[in-house]
Amino acid sequence: MKSPGFVKKLHRFFLVAALLLVCQPAWAEKRVALVLSNSAYQNVARLPNPVNDGTVIAATLKKAGFDVVDSRQDLPAAETRRALRDFADRARDADIALVYYAGHGIEVDGTNYLIPIDARLERDTDVYDEAFSLDRVLLAIEPAKHLRLVILDACRDNPFAKSMKRTVASRAIGQGLAKVEPTSPNMLIAYSAKAGSTALDGDSKNSPFTIALAKHLTTPGLDVRRAFGFVRDEVLKNTSNRQEPFVYGSLGGEDVPLVPAASVPSAPASNAQAEARRDYELALQIGHKDAMNAFLAQYPDGFYANLARIQLAKIAAEETRVAATEKARLAEQERARLAAEGAQKPQQLKAEADVKATEQARIAAEKAKQVVQEQAAEAERKRVATEASATDKAAETKVADNSPASRAAAGASAPEKAQGEKGTNLAALSAGPPPVDIAKSVQTELRRVGCLTNAADGQWDAASRRSLALFNRHAGTKLDVKLASIDALDTIKLKPSRVCPLTCEHGFKVDGERCSRIVCAEGLVLNGDNECEKRRAKTPTAKRDRGERPVRERPKFDASVARPQASGQIVCDRGGCRPIARGCRLEFRTTAQGGPYEGGGGNVQICN
Repeated sequence: MKSPGFVKKLHRFFLVAALLLVCQPAWAEKRVALVLSNSAYQNVARLPNPVNDGTVIAATLKKAGFDVVDSRQDLPAAETRRALRDFADRARDADIALVYYAGHGIEVDGTNYLIPIDARLERDTDVYDEAFSLDRVLLAIEPAKHLRLVILDACRDNPFAKSMKRTVASRAIGQGLAKVEPTSPNMLIAYSAKAGSTALDGDSKNSPFTIALAKHLTTPGLDVRRAFGFVRDEVLKNTSNRQEPFVYGSLGGEDVPLVPAASVPSAPASNAQAEARRDYELALQIGHKDAMNAFLAQYPDGFYANLARIQLAKIAAEETRVAATEKARLAEQERARLAAEGAQKPQQLKAEADVKATEQARIAAEKAKQVVQEQAAEAERKRVATEASATDKAAETKVADNSPASRAAAGASAPEKAQGEKGTNLAALSAGPPPVDIAKSVQTELRRVGCLTNAADGQWDAASRRSLALFNRHAGTKLDVKLASIDALDTIKLKPSRVCPLTCEHGFKVDGERCSRIVCAEGLVLNGDNECEKRRAKTPTAKRDRGERPVRERPKFDASVARPQASGQIVCDRGGCRPIARGCRLEFRTTAQGGPYEGGGGNVQICN
């Protein structure tokens, strides 16, 4: 049951008769764009950011009202040339033609080449056959009447240049891209880094150059040259002056904005705009697709209708992500059940395939959700900036300076003022919990699957990174261990039980989900390998057999007879051995006189 207040608001939607077409400024010029982004290179390492960058730029141009935005990703050489040929046909009757390229580029003998994903470039001469020159891109936008714009986020450290063989020693292969001066009028070529230098990919999923472009390039009423000036300042600031974007070419004296300045609505239109704004904000606060569909039923066209459709896409993407996550969880549970029950191998293989397919679908749904969230956040940022600009203009005097310079200044200052007063930016509007909460949730799940022993404190330190790497090794995943992400959280949640093996100290063994002490039976002892073995008997000490050698008994002396003190000498005769008393001496006698010997000689004790 919907509340009476909500029903009343829905009825009020249908009472508003005027549509807010005034929110869409009149713009007679035709604008076309081609967005090329190469990440999945086949013969060198994959680039992480170009596809993400191309997605952001394509979404930005679509929101800016471009008539055609042709976005292509990971094209080989043949398809790239076909895309340029088709775009040249679209640019024949266009006033503004824009080409954005993100990927690898190389400079050979002063000519810049953009490299498709199937290029090998084993020799320097291969660049003429496998890559396509910047002149080919300029030829595609040549028919445009008012503005021809090429944006190159290709000034990366190129791995092809390091491995390429030189067929001619004098042929130069430069770092980054070479400086170029367009020969056609009304043409600008923007580099992500100055000629001869390389650009940075940054720490996020988008390069610093692309982030700044999405923020400034389509500001309503802002001259494109001033927009690139703001881009340069922001990139220099965010890279600590290590990367400086640069623009080559020239335009005339008039301002050339990619998006026109918002016109000041009349009083009745202002009332209608205020009414639609309140209705949209109410539907946004409710946050349900029924409310957005009711709003679109009353406002099928216009500025707020486009915002409502973006919000509906955001809601649908979240529903798809939740459904995909649940399917992946159920598939993982079924695989674990079949493995535990010892099911037949074909059944387990089918379960493994289902797990892989549902996991891929979940990852795709997560990425789609992030793209739509960024689009919705960017749309809300522009809405706040536009409304703030309209409020400022209404407060100004009726005699306003309508010169191109003042319109450019107003278009440039409106988003900055809106961000300063309301604290609105892309990061603040992005949905999702704070980073600390994500880290704590990931740590909690890592503890549950047995990969983390430390407490879940929300600090993504070295121990947390090691635990996530351990999870990758045992779960067969490739999650980024540098940071805690929602993708990692959802992936770990899919595991119903322990992933990392339980490790016990010496003297303990794994017993289910805990460590139990090892108890050996009587007569067994625990060895160094945590195994019970028989106790070793002690080695007997060797004893001398007294029966082998007779023990010679010493002569016994009468203890009652006082013995003279010994002098340190010993004399032996038939009566045994005895010490020589102090003051006595030994003499050798050959007769029996005075001694025990008869018919022979021997030592005799002589005492004075």
